Amino acid sequence: MNTDKDLGEPAPVPPLSSMDGKLNEVLKRLQALEGQVLKGGKENRLSMLVFSGSLDRILSAFVLASTAAASGMQVEMFFTFWGLAALRDARKNVHKDLLGKMFGWMLPRGMKQLPLSQMQMGGMGPAMIRHVMKQKRMASLDEMVAICAEFQVRISACDMSREIMGITPEELIDYPYIDCCGAASFIERATSSQIAFFI
Repeated sequence: MNTDKDLGEPAPVPPLSSMDGKLNEVLKRLQALEGQVLKGGKENRLSMLVFSGSLDRILSAFVLASTAAASGMQVEMFFTFWGLAALRDARKNVHKDLLGKMFGWMLPRGMKQLPLSQMQMGGMGPAMIRHVMKQKRMASLDEMVAICAEFQVRISACDMSREIMGITPEELIDYPYIDCCGAASFIERATSSQIAFFI
């Protein structure tokens, strides 16, 4: 028959404050897992592939990105092919080979030179859109980019498209959360996103 002496000394009980901290940590992890299960294993993230280089579509992309970020979502924008023109900084001059220079001449240089997808009207369309936005006191494209930076929206430039079109990392806009990556890296992150858009 076992006695208390046979069982030995009981294990020391950790301080209550130490247990509270560990319990809170476990509860937080459980809540995070519960949230993912309720969302089908998806994270509260918007992943957006920005292919178009037209002003109206770039505006739409940044409206969606800034709105989602302001509502608490993580947001990632992956710019590829014609969308990369929006990320060019018109003030930066970099050395390029002949092919890179040719693409540089043909592509819009920054957000202020983007054409419209409809009603271009010889360059008058974009000016009209900007004028109406200003009259209606809507945020400009530059202001939307600043809002996205404030909410830490991540912007990635597609490596393959950038190299094909002769766009160097040095000529991209100054943005605190910008990088260059391949399509595989974006897809890996996008698979766990709650929402994904192609613009």
